Amino acid sequence: MYKISEFSEMTGLSKETLRYYAEVKLLEPVFIDPSNKYRYYDDGSYFIAVLLTKLRRFGCTIQEMSAVMSDESFAHLEGLLEQKRGNIRLQIRDLLLQVEEIDEFLASGRE
Repeated sequence: MYKISEFSEMTGLSKETLRYYAEVKLLEPVFIDPSNKYRYYDDGSYFIAVLLTKLRRFGCTIQEMSAVMSDESFAHLEGLLEQKRGNIRLQIRDLLLQVEEIDEFLASGRE
C-alpha cells in the first residue's frame, strides 16, 4: 500500500486532487488509518487514477467521470470517448479556421 504522498508522486495527481476525488467518491483510499488519518492506496487504485487522469485530459467533467466510475461494466465509456473525440475534432477545425482568418487579416494589412 502507498501513502497519499507516494501515490501522488506515482500518479502525478496532487494530494489535493486525491482528497477531492475521495470526497466526490471517484477514487477513495483503500484504507484510512484511524489513529493518524493517513490515507493509503493500492495497485488497483493506481489503474483507476490512470483512467481518471486520461478522462480529465480528454476534457471530461467530474460528473462524466463519476458516471464512468459508477458503471462497473464501463458500457458508456466508449460512447463518452467518441463524443469527446468529436468535440476535439470540432475544436481543431474551429482553430484552423481562426488561423486562416488571422493569416488573411495579416495579408490584407500588408497590401
